[in-house]
Amino acid sequence: ECWPGSSDVFNVGFADDTEIVGLHIQDPASQRLTWNKPPVNVLVIRKIRDESLAEPFKELCRFLVEEKQMMVYVERRVADDATLSKDEAFGSIRNQLCTFREGYDDISDCIDLIICLGGDGTLLYASSLFQGSVPPVMAFHLGSLGFLTPFKFESYKTEVTKVFEGNAAITLRSRLKVKVVKDIGGPQQQPEHNGLLPHGHTNTDAGRVTLQLQVLNEVVVDRGPSSYLSNVDLYLDGRLITSVQGDGLIVSTPTGSTAYAAAAGASMIHPNVPAIMVTPICPHSLSFRPIVVPAGVELMITLSPDARNTAWVSFDGRKRQEIQHGDCIKITTSCYPVPSICCHDLVYDWFESLAQCLHWNVRKRQARLADTSDSSDTEN
Repeated sequence: ECWPGSSDVFNVGFADDTEIVGLHIQDPASQRLTWNKPPVNVLVIRKIRDESLAEPFKELCRFLVEEKQMMVYVERRVADDATLSKDEAFGSIRNQLCTFREGYDDISDCIDLIICLGGDGTLLYASSLFQGSVPPVMAFHLGSLGFLTPFKFESYKTEVTKVFEGNAAITLRSRLKVKVVKDIGGPQQQPEHNGLLPHGHTNTDAGRVTLQLQVLNEVVVDRGPSSYLSNVDLYLDGRLITSVQGDGLIVSTPTGSTAYAAAAGASMIHPNVPAIMVTPICPHSLSFRPIVVPAGVELMITLSPDARNTAWVSFDGRKRQEIQHGDCIKITTSCYPVPSICCHDLVYDWFESLAQCLHWNVRKRQARLADTSDSSDTEN
């Protein structure tokens, strides 16, 4: 425990209800997965409409059922796939699979481990199935990108067995808790002419929450089909920070900072950094740079009073809907992260993904001088 500052007169730290507490600096390597009891129920998520994953999926399910005696859960549309139903050799395993339907069956309380087969989209989809606590996720790279899927399927038996034995390294990927509030009403504030923004507060208690989601990558607010600039106001803890004029705004987690936000010019943030990234999309301003704000703040996005059109919002690329005057989007850091199991450790895996998937800082190496003595003579 560290103290940011103290003396006989003052203490600087974090205030709770009773005292000032110090700053805890956690070693990321201390994040480990342990089992209170052996896992039993495993959810297997596979990329839909990809026939190349049929054999790895069947191989994994057979291993989990026959060798590990696990209860395997899959989506009903996966179990009903023609490729599986026509395979007589897989029939006995298929009959033992537990199935569910997204949006109808709640499996959040009965899953001990999630295994994803595919690309990054499978991890995003697995996150969307659990709007509360998320079981540990083990993701195998069988898709097109694989930034969030560090495991290779060739060694799946060894890797899965290691996870079942416990003490695996994990990355706690923070999520965003997002609320869409309709008809908030209340006064709308305008920026002052000198460039300063008033510090008034808005009242969102009068509205009604129509949607609440946990988001792993990002919330995107854009102009939709309109040809006009989007014009939205951004609030931080109830205070108007700025108005965004451009194609839109991206609010992302550190995990999402390497996705759409990176394409829009944002910095890439390690998933263990507690922060929220705010990135404009094609802003009509030369000085509007992406910013990083503390994870503990609440962001709110509304249409500006003089906006010429509505805006559209999507959550990890899904559930896209229109935002009108009088609506708002409230965003905070969720208390339910996604525990993502690491292949090596949370530092090595991240930099390996930067290098392999995004080719970070790849350039031709500069050659050394042939004879350093010649160069010194030339300089003299």
